[in-house]
Amino acid sequence: MAAVLPAGIAAAEPSPAQIEAEIDKKWEQLEPVIEQYNKVHSDLQKNQKKAKDLGKKIEPLSLQADIALDRIGVFAAQQYKTGGGAGQLGMLLSGAKTGDLTDQLAMIDLLARQEKASIADVVATRDKFSAQKTKLDALVADNKKKDGELAARRKQIAADIKKLEDSLPVTHVKVPGCPTIETKTAAEAKAVKTACAQIGKPYVFATAGPSTFDCSGLTEYAWAAAGVSLTHYTGDQWDETYAVSTPRAGDLVFFYSPVSHVGLYIGNGKMVHAPRAGKPVQIGIVSQQPVAGYRSVKKR
Repeated sequence: MAAVLPAGIAAAEPSPAQIEAEIDKKWEQLEPVIEQYNKVHSDLQKNQKKAKDLGKKIEPLSLQADIALDRIGVFAAQQYKTGGGAGQLGMLLSGAKTGDLTDQLAMIDLLARQEKASIADVVATRDKFSAQKTKLDALVADNKKKDGELAARRKQIAADIKKLEDSLPVTHVKVPGCPTIETKTAAEAKAVKTACAQIGKPYVFATAGPSTFDCSGLTEYAWAAAGVSLTHYTGDQWDETYAVSTPRAGDLVFFYSPVSHVGLYIGNGKMVHAPRAGKPVQIGIVSQQPVAGYRSVKKR
């Protein structure tokens, strides 16, 4: 018998860790599908190219065969007009029955004698390529079917993953290149997510995005996405923020005295920052530079 929850007690919402575990399971399902799709799609493209190439080879061979057959037709007409084999030929051309298929074939062979060898070579080659193309066309059709089925499976699993990701709390930040980060507020999550999304972009002096950054340009850009305006200057950002004794993800961390470098703290002693020319935006270890202080964009 199923257990019944007491009145007024709702089923517990899954924790971010539980949702992350479900996402991991879905990814385990998705990766093999992606690889199968990649193989089938690659095979499809290769086989389509082979079929196209064979089609190009068949076309001139068919034309050669048609021209040769036209010449046979002209030859047959000339034979008829000049009386060569007129009796049997007349019956053949008029559709009359000779009563003997062998005689009909012998007549055709007689008319085609001058072209027979060349036609045989051309037609044999054409038929060989045509048979290959028929097999390839069947294979392409099978590839297309599997390609569509795998694409649909991939799309469905990806949609399931997206649904799970959307169910994560807004304060739960998961961005490629960054660790999973828990923040306290949606604004902090937005700033952290924005900063993480810039990882790998170049450092360029006096820039604040979207394609290049310096240190204060990165923190200005990250917090602007969360609706907080900061000045593009480390000293002013220090003055515009509030000292905190216990930092949390989203806070600014300043270095040196007087302050000349700033990063965006993401927890566990790490930050996202734009280090210097020659080094792109990256995750750094806070303790590797002399910390001047942590500061929050909002008083708390």
